[in-house]
Amino acid sequence: MSSPKSQSGQIDPPSVRAIRGSFLDFVDDPFYAPEAESARYIADGLLVIEDGKIKAFGTYTDLQSEYGDVFTTTYKERLMMPGFIDTHIHYPQTEMIAAYGEQLLDWLNQYAFPTEKKFQDKAYARKIAEIFLDQLLCNGTTTALVFAAVFPQSVEAFFEAAERRNLCMIAGKVMMDRNAPDYLCETAEAAYEETKTLIQKWHHKGRLRYAVTPRFAITSTPEQLRKAGELLKEFPDVYMHTHISENVNEVAWVKALFPDCDGYLDAYDKAGLVKERCVFAHGVHLTDGEFQRLSEAGSAIAFCPTSNLFLGSGLFKIEQAKSAEHPVKLGLGTDIGGGTSFSLLQTANEAYKVAQLRQQKLSPFQALFLATLGGARALCLEETLGNFEIGKEADFIVLNLRATPLMAFRNAPDAPSTLSELADQVFSLIIMGDDRTVQATYVMGEIAYEQESFQWPCS
Repeated sequence: MSSPKSQSGQIDPPSVRAIRGSFLDFVDDPFYAPEAESARYIADGLLVIEDGKIKAFGTYTDLQSEYGDVFTTTYKERLMMPGFIDTHIHYPQTEMIAAYGEQLLDWLNQYAFPTEKKFQDKAYARKIAEIFLDQLLCNGTTTALVFAAVFPQSVEAFFEAAERRNLCMIAGKVMMDRNAPDYLCETAEAAYEETKTLIQKWHHKGRLRYAVTPRFAITSTPEQLRKAGELLKEFPDVYMHTHISENVNEVAWVKALFPDCDGYLDAYDKAGLVKERCVFAHGVHLTDGEFQRLSEAGSAIAFCPTSNLFLGSGLFKIEQAKSAEHPVKLGLGTDIGGGTSFSLLQTANEAYKVAQLRQQKLSPFQALFLATLGGARALCLEETLGNFEIGKEADFIVLNLRATPLMAFRNAPDAPSTLSELADQVFSLIIMGDDRTVQATYVMGEIAYEQESFQWPCS
């Protein structure tokens, strides 16, 4: 069915539209519920969208009588999923991805800090923000929790670019007042004031949200962490985003810097930074007690396997984060530029291997849950994002499970008829997939990226 024309002869976008094809999403957590009950697969489904939100969702057979006349786009031999959610990434580090040869602390000094200095120039920050968001969308990521740089203009540039694209993004200005180059440090009071100004301007502006962002305990004095905690009290629904227990040398340094604290997490806890909407990246070397505390507080961990392997940080204890006794909200993070790919498919690939090295299992449905509804829960966004429930915002992606010659050889063209057949195909998607498998990315029901028509900007 074609779109109607206005009196001027221009094609008007339909007020209600539909997408037909195969769909996969999650209605429960497959780490705890049987996969047959937590994964929802519809081989021939219909997603009906009105004003950027999901109006109806179900089988085509059930919905065709009511919505058969609605303007419909059909994707044959494709799989639709909710947009991917990246729970930890640094946009200023886009240009230094794949920087060779160091572990965390040396890597920061040699590569990350000098690169982030460039973001005092807002024009430069704008350029990188556009490239960064292009990369997210072509990899199927529609929401991310993002580190900017220490300079307020780096946050302004990022939010301006995200707002133009109508994206749900969470970001914040880095706070540092010690153990970093002078050109990246500021006083605890200045960081507080600049952050407060940014919160008041950007938090809940459109689909944007703000995260108070102390880089990690090593680069913040106890005074600055307390100032971050004050901001969480003043603005109870903002986020807090930082790093924790990524590297053994880092953990030892935190112990020396905070001798009165009972471990790394306690340095944040004493400042009021361990609660809901607080997201801690990595957590490779968390203790049993720290996992328990994060569970009690409703905080979340961003699991960043490509970065943890690339920087030699260690193997994250997925089974402990997802234990029945003390479950912690968990999402996947690409952690660009310590991470090595913007693709959450490739991130899931490495997560599977981390589990294998720990003699654990990570099923394809568990991995994709972490990239969608699990990520939404980690970011307290499950009421608006993460699956195809009616009323949620229509951010979703179109995946081609036969995007490369080898994937086409591996996977049959027909839609799987059973969940076990689907599991086999989506596992191959995780292991072999990347940006080439993302045919289209929709934001609030509108195409934001389409592989065939997208033109990369000139460098």
